[in-house]
Amino acid sequence: MDLRIRGGGRDFELWDDVGLNIPKPPDLLQLYRDFGNHQVTGKDLVDVASGVEEDELEALTPILCNLPPTLETPAAVENSLLVKKLEDKISLLNSEKWSLMEQIRRLESEMDFLKNEHFASPVVCDSVQPSLDQSPHKDSEDSGQDSVINSSDMGENKDIHLSKSDEIDSTIPKENFPRSFPRREREGMPSSSPSNKSTVHFDKPNRKLSPAFHQALLSFCRMSADSRLGSEVSRIADSEKSVMLMLGRCLPHIVPNVLLAKREELIPLILCTACLHPEPKERDQLLHILFNLIKRPDDEQRQMILTGCVAFARHVGPTRVEAELLPQCWEQINHKYPERRLLVAESCGALAPYLPKEIRSSLVLSMLQQMLMEDKADLVREAVIKSLGIIMGYIDDPDKYQQGFELLLSALGDPSERVVSATHQVFLPAYAAWTTELGNLQSHLIPTLLNKIEKLLREGEHGLDEHKLHMYLSALQSLIPSLFALVLQNAPFSSKAKLHGEVPQIEVTRFPRPMSPLQDVSTIIGSREQLAVLLQLYDYQLEHEGTTGWESLLWVVNQLLPQLIEIVGKINVTSTTCVHEFSRFFWRLCRTFGKIFTNTKVKPQFQEILRLSEENIDSSAGNGVLTKATVPIYATGVLTCYIQEEDRKLLIGFLEDVMTLLSLSHAPLDSLKASFVELGANPAYHELLLTVLWYGVVHTSALVRCTAARMFELLVKGVNETLVAQRVVPALITLSSDPEISVRIATIPAFGTIMETVIQRELLERVKMQLASFLEDPQYQDQYSLHTEIIKTFGRVGPNAEPRFRDEFVIPHLHKLALVNNLQIVDSKRLDIATHLFEAYSALSCCFISEDLMVNHFLPGLRCLRIDMEHLSPEHEVILTSMIKECEQKVENKTVQEPQGSMSIAASLVSEDTKTKFLNKMGQLTTSGAMLANVFQRKK
Repeated sequence: MDLRIRGGGRDFELWDDVGLNIPKPPDLLQLYRDFGNHQVTGKDLVDVASGVEEDELEALTPILCNLPPTLETPAAVENSLLVKKLEDKISLLNSEKWSLMEQIRRLESEMDFLKNEHFASPVVCDSVQPSLDQSPHKDSEDSGQDSVINSSDMGENKDIHLSKSDEIDSTIPKENFPRSFPRREREGMPSSSPSNKSTVHFDKPNRKLSPAFHQALLSFCRMSADSRLGSEVSRIADSEKSVMLMLGRCLPHIVPNVLLAKREELIPLILCTACLHPEPKERDQLLHILFNLIKRPDDEQRQMILTGCVAFARHVGPTRVEAELLPQCWEQINHKYPERRLLVAESCGALAPYLPKEIRSSLVLSMLQQMLMEDKADLVREAVIKSLGIIMGYIDDPDKYQQGFELLLSALGDPSERVVSATHQVFLPAYAAWTTELGNLQSHLIPTLLNKIEKLLREGEHGLDEHKLHMYLSALQSLIPSLFALVLQNAPFSSKAKLHGEVPQIEVTRFPRPMSPLQDVSTIIGSREQLAVLLQLYDYQLEHEGTTGWESLLWVVNQLLPQLIEIVGKINVTSTTCVHEFSRFFWRLCRTFGKIFTNTKVKPQFQEILRLSEENIDSSAGNGVLTKATVPIYATGVLTCYIQEEDRKLLIGFLEDVMTLLSLSHAPLDSLKASFVELGANPAYHELLLTVLWYGVVHTSALVRCTAARMFELLVKGVNETLVAQRVVPALITLSSDPEISVRIATIPAFGTIMETVIQRELLERVKMQLASFLEDPQYQDQYSLHTEIIKTFGRVGPNAEPRFRDEFVIPHLHKLALVNNLQIVDSKRLDIATHLFEAYSALSCCFISEDLMVNHFLPGLRCLRIDMEHLSPEHEVILTSMIKECEQKVENKTVQEPQGSMSIAASLVSEDTKTKFLNKMGQLTTSGAMLANVFQRKK
């Protein structure tokens, strides 16, 4: 038998009489030779053995165990006693050794526990409970326990090499895990760690077979230790460290053979091994496997990996997170698959609480900045923005403030709506919280955004960049909750805000609905109960004690509001988008700061500027303000914040005053129209607007009545048909019989809009009758202004009006108006009417027109119009000639093509021939799908 054992650091070997090629301690060398030659007794050997070391005894034991059974000398008789004594001594020494090792392990475990308890990092993600922490015997991350682990793996360090036949028997030491004992013995043993090993005894057969025969016999057991897997299977791990080593060796071979859809099941195993493995190279390989585990991980798989990364980070601490996890992220920052880059972006945010603070504000911030600027995938940039928000919640380096502001502007200007939304929900609130801590919210962030808006308005006199305006204004709007929280926290009463007794309730509608939890004032303050107490003191302070010494609120009143109102006066009132944006901003500002603040601080500043009174009718300054966007923004952004009866009355009164003043001063009505458009978008204000218009209908001034008639056109499109029938049409009928012709003419666009939007037959007939009276009543025969308004209205609503109304009313009356215009002797009026007729005919030419209508009205009207244009506008005459030829061609084609029922013979033959060829071609098709595409190919 070839047995090779290395022990005690001895490097010499000999070939003995027994046939064993083994090293032996020098003191035993001669003694062993004498014993083999039967010159000494077993007692002599025991006496010498009692003075040697334990590992030398272990080396001596196989020698004695494998002595040939043929030695029938007195020394051989003593052989069994010698073996028994040596085994007992080894067992005793091993028991002492394992007992001492267990004590050392227990003490080191207690030391680690005390260290972890003292230096424990703050738990941020409580929902993540790493299973590693629940292990009863956690390996230390440091090398402090390596000495214990190495000593427990003494057998492994001896580098044992066995032949196949003795591999099983010889590699299992006499001391093994308790589970190697029978059940009765295990129940009587203390269940501690796996390091509690005891001697394993195997029953020896009472046979006299030679070891060579045993070896040959066992060779028939088919075992493989030559391959990598066979080597792993034949070695049973006997400690935590050896388990980790085994997993580190095996996992790289297991992962590629697991289905992609099931690989997330390996995440706990990979993480546990990477966490506890003693070799840095192996840990790096395992983490590399983790980040490359799934080719394109979906959302759920990425969440699982992130959960594992957080558990890993909480277990190993910031140093190893920086050294081991971050490099994996950096490697994949430019990966070709967006899902992998998405994992990197999400990891930067998830790991932020567990990184060294210097790394957060340097490497991680730079990584995210690079991805925000360079990545083309919207989803990746969205994840980057969310991670940047998390970083902003942990960063504490004031030097990075400006870099954060530049990132904020880049994020707000991103072309993707997803990225901008994430910026408002996560990044901006987190950055605002940091800005507030630094004292820069009122001194830098808000003033800078306001200055950018003012610069846009100055540069945009000939074309405002509405996208950028929206970008800056929406950012200001998202900062309102942070600004209000700052006002509350720096109020004179902030020190009195203590939670005791019954906490007052906050009304559900007290604040606008936040875009995200980070924009909820109660979240910023700390709790809803704390906010309730502060709000109670806030209202009392404003109502009874004023704002003296309240610097943060005085800044809002004396600096922010005046600058905003000045900006509002500079925007284009005809820009519906700008008006809407500023209206929403003021609405949120007033709702957030409360009703008392709105009534005592906001409204007075607007009223001072608007100065609504009869004195200002002839005042150019007063009229100038009333024509600006200040009017619609005050009406829709401030006066609509609260909807109690007194608030509605105030809004009605304001709109009535504006309508009156603008009408009497002959000023443009754009500001009033903007107010009606913005308010008309909400059905809750339709009744209120109709009340305002009725005030104009019955006003004593024709100018006001005329304005009211024009405002109906704006309101009709959004009002339901019941209100149109009950409130709008009666008011218009009243105005259509007004003594002033200008008032009657002003009703025509509103009547036209009704024809365009309403489907009730009765309503349409009433409107049709009213318009017919305008066209057919002799008193309007020479009313050039009325005819112009009717033609413009027909051109606007004709293509969308009911077909019957268009065919029976609009087109015939346009023909009549074209005939009348041929007789107009004033060239300016004739050209004006002809120009409007040209626009109306151009719009109607796209509609379906029957042959009779084309022949009897549409073509004759065009020919009349061409007569006018020949003399007054030759360029229009060329276009009209082309239109007439096209219409005549359509009529000729319709005349040639008889109805389907009486198809000509030639057409029938062509049709049948074509159908026959097509069916024949289809019949030639076989089951081959490739031929189907060839049927419809053009012949070459």
